[in-house]
Amino acid sequence: MASFQARLKLIVVFLLCILVSGIALADGATLTWAQLSNEQQQVLNPLASEWDTLRPWQREKMLDIARDYPKMSLAKQDLVQKRLTNWSRMTPYERENARKNHHQFQSLSAEKKSELRKKWMEYQQLPESERARLRAESPDTYTDAELN
Repeated sequence: MASFQARLKLIVVFLLCILVSGIALADGATLTWAQLSNEQQQVLNPLASEWDTLRPWQREKMLDIARDYPKMSLAKQDLVQKRLTNWSRMTPYERENARKNHHQFQSLSAEKKSELRKKWMEYQQLPESERARLRAESPDTYTDAELN
């Protein structure tokens, strides 16, 4: 009898764990575009057409951005909108390259990151004609990626 009760308790705990896990996932990872709030849809609008195809971890990340958006400065909000728009226009191949570049950049030392940021700012200050010339000479080095 005690063995049956122990098993029953174990089964109940197991089922509760499954139920709680399902509730946690339903918080955001499984929400369809139509289930998002108006505020979330406004912030994430560049991703509207592809929202329902995003992976759960991608949806969670985007929902985190939407949650923090009202607390951001206007400049930061503009940057987020620009990046979401650029991201939504990328092909899967371009997105994978962007992820790889981001991971490579994050693995650099603070000094190297600072140096690259400085070079990027110098590049941004060049006239468009000079940037076009540099891109033509070294297409693998100079891309139109937003590195802000």
